[in-house]
Amino acid sequence: MLVPGFWLGEWAWDEVARLLSEQGYAVDALTLPGQGVEDPDRSRVTPQDQADAIVAALDPAADRRVLVLHSGAAVPGTLVLDQRPELVDHVVWVDTAPSADGGAMDAEFAEEVLLLEDRYEDELAEGSMRDLTEEQLSTFRERAVPTPGLVVSTPVRLTNDARHDVPATVVCTSFPSEDFRSYAAQGVPFLRALPDYRALTYVDLPTGHWPMWSRPADLAAVVADAAG
Repeated sequence: MLVPGFWLGEWAWDEVARLLSEQGYAVDALTLPGQGVEDPDRSRVTPQDQADAIVAALDPAADRRVLVLHSGAAVPGTLVLDQRPELVDHVVWVDTAPSADGGAMDAEFAEEVLLLEDRYEDELAEGSMRDLTEEQLSTFRERAVPTPGLVVSTPVRLTNDARHDVPATVVCTSFPSEDFRSYAAQGVPFLRALPDYRALTYVDLPTGHWPMWSRPADLAAVVADAAG
């Protein structure tokens, strides 16, 4: 199950999904509530709404379920691990990390939606979009949709220690795994939950924040390895 982050729908995974399907895996990609082109009122969508959609999309009868979460999808994805850990056999965090109890992507964000255009130049300057072609950048800007503001600002409440036992792969793209580990140990907010997880594997995949476009074959290989 491939889940995209902010501004993206299931289309963001097209190349990775194709590569995995060619290897014989049953692949689904999910457009989260509030991130579809025709979603009527994004401002009301919460992280729990998105978590419920992930749970509904996971097949309880499957032999093995691998949940792949990119960027902001970590917020609802962590809720899924907390509420239904038995539904996930392995989780892949793609340039992201699980949320901590009480954490939010940006608790001070006060707008109804987060627009890509409000962040585009900063993302570009910070190297987030490294290795993307002009065509990919153009497609991103054309197809991006606003992200629900409540998904950005709502703190998640987590109570189930069993989430820490779900095996996980952390795909480190924007900075190396050594830095991921160091920042997590220092308690950097967006990584501070990582040390609580008891079955972690780190994979270095140097590129920007969007490896499903810049290095799809390599990312598909990581997911396939997690699938076993």
